[in-house]
Amino acid sequence: MTHRILILGGTTEARQLAGTLAARDDCLVTLSLAGRTESPVAQGVPVRSGGFGGADGLAAYLGETGTDLLIDATHPYAARISANAAQAARMAGVPILALRRPGWEPVEGDRWTLVDTVDHAVQALGAAPRRVFLALGRQEVGAFDAAPQHHYLIRSVDPVEPRLAVPDATYLLARGPFREDDERALLEKHRIEFVVSKNSGGAATYGKIAAARALGVDVVMVQRPDLPDVPSAETVEVLAALVDQFGIDHFVGPAAERGV
Repeated sequence: MTHRILILGGTTEARQLAGTLAARDDCLVTLSLAGRTESPVAQGVPVRSGGFGGADGLAAYLGETGTDLLIDATHPYAARISANAAQAARMAGVPILALRRPGWEPVEGDRWTLVDTVDHAVQALGAAPRRVFLALGRQEVGAFDAAPQHHYLIRSVDPVEPRLAVPDATYLLARGPFREDDERALLEKHRIEFVVSKNSGGAATYGKIAAARALGVDVVMVQRPDLPDVPSAETVEVLAALVDQFGIDHFVGPAAERGV
């Protein structure tokens, strides 16, 4: 029997998990991307791009496609998508698992200021002009219009449009992973005093955190949002093993039990 699995992706781990599960004879995997990145990397499995229309739309999609298992492997900061996924799974009677990459933990030498939101990160930079590296993604950087006294180095996968309404900003287009040595050279070249980052976790973007520590640069760290309480694993291997160990039938009951 073939089981249909929908993975909500956008992360490296989501792509890896999709490939792992798609290699199984009993899995038919579709990977869903939000469509925010203009040129996503090749995923290796069938891809659906774009939103569903909230929890109601996702629940309808799960029912229409006969999805047997929903896996939330979105970015740790995609709180709204994760909330919609949990709600849609309940509405459709479809089991849900989450792949949740562990966050970074400060170590000796780190100079972190923890904040709850990007707006709080703007405030944490202070009133005096600073040279700031914004490593946040293009959706969040607009908040820094409120602090035009700083010089900003802004790195994103796709162009920031519209650009910030500040007098001094430099834009870089790049896609990770980023090596620590390269990140250190970048911070030194631009004389960076503050790095503003999300606690994304993983190795691909940790280089800037390690480089900041080595150079004694302050980091304003936007903490993770609260996410729904659903069964989860921290790595691709553990989540795939969870599916293998129990079998998808462990998560999927008869159609009558799912209310479809």
